[in-house]
Amino acid sequence: MRTHQGSAGARVLAFGGYQPARVVTNDELAASVETSDEWIRSRVGIASRRLAGPDETVADMAVAAAGKALAGSGLSPADIDLVIVATCTPEVMIPNTAAIVARRLGIGAPGAYDLNAACAGFCYALAAANDAVRAGSARHVLVIGAEKLSQWVDWTDRSTCIIFADGAGAAVVGPAEAEEPEAGIGPVVWGSDGDMADKICIKDRNSFIFQEGQAVFRWATTALHPIAKQACAEAGVDPTELAVFVPHQANLRIIEALARKIGAPQAKVASDIVTAGNTSSASIPLALSRMIERGELGSGDKALLIGFGAGVCYAAQVITLP
Repeated sequence: MRTHQGSAGARVLAFGGYQPARVVTNDELAASVETSDEWIRSRVGIASRRLAGPDETVADMAVAAAGKALAGSGLSPADIDLVIVATCTPEVMIPNTAAIVARRLGIGAPGAYDLNAACAGFCYALAAANDAVRAGSARHVLVIGAEKLSQWVDWTDRSTCIIFADGAGAAVVGPAEAEEPEAGIGPVVWGSDGDMADKICIKDRNSFIFQEGQAVFRWATTALHPIAKQACAEAGVDPTELAVFVPHQANLRIIEALARKIGAPQAKVASDIVTAGNTSSASIPLALSRMIERGELGSGDKALLIGFGAGVCYAAQVITLP
């Protein structure tokens, strides 16, 4: 039996992000639910969020973000042989979003599948892309996190309508060159806790998203920093070598608590949540793409990523920035 010869490693070649045009401020929300700008900022750290238009789909946003990542990678659509879309808010269950996105980008006959690990989805998909390149089942992989959470939110529920938003982020993954052993994607450290599954959920197809905020906050601020540190250890990177820490943009207080506990005081900390809200699987690549666009990060910088959310699922890895 013959087997494929893969690459010794994989790396991210480029990032891309997309946000819808509509900005919704805290004051706008306060006009329809009992809340205020001060109340929202003090609890979750959000000042504004972006919402997709009524006719703007998850696939639309995924295509926009992926197109930027593809252009930044210097590759053509013909170079992509696998497309993975991480999403928990697909427009429909069949067909999958990945196949639609691939067709619209002009990618001919790639492997294509959707992945649902909720807010940990991008890190799960990045790990799958890394494994595919290393195993030889793909050479170049387009990884996308895209969500339209606004269509699953009860806009009269103060506990959720202040948090969730829409957007997309993408990355192109390809083989790492043998002469660049430090340029790559580190081993993933992932897991789940099914006992917490009912703390963030949509109970059935006629329900809105539900979140037990205090329980999620306690879990995230106590259980996740050892996972982040383990990802650094698996990659052979000391936290003091990190240039940036990019956790899922769930809540600014959770982000700040994790940042204090990982032992990387020199690292920049992504805080995209302030103006983007919680975009689930899109939040990590979206935050990274925006930091790169602003010139805050450089090629070769080490970044620690950790996604976490419904399930509850979590995943962390260290990557070298393109």
